[in-house]
Amino acid sequence: MKFLIDHNLSPKLVQHLAEGFPGSAHTTELGFDRTPDHDLWRYAAEHGFHILTKDTDYEQISMLRGAPPKVVWLRIGNAPTSAVVALLSKYRSEIVAFLLDEERSLLALSN
Repeated sequence: MKFLIDHNLSPKLVQHLAEGFPGSAHTTELGFDRTPDHDLWRYAAEHGFHILTKDTDYEQISMLRGAPPKVVWLRIGNAPTSAVVALLSKYRSEIVAFLLDEERSLLALSN
């Protein structure tokens, strides 16, 4: 279980997710600074990533295409990395259950 972290979230999240979601990567470290969402979706699906994002476009893509990849959509607006980490920690068990659920493709989280 690893995440492709969208450009709208901090690259620092990679280190925060390393223990629970090893192999996670940020789009910028993979050279995807301005890559269209559909291309990131395809890359994630082909390389075994799930998508972690704040971008509403992924909600729509998920509804149209389903999984893989699965999308964890953070509905938190402009928040510091510490708030994102706190949210992910708070819902860690729900995130893991979601990633293991073969039926669902989108998990929306908010405070």
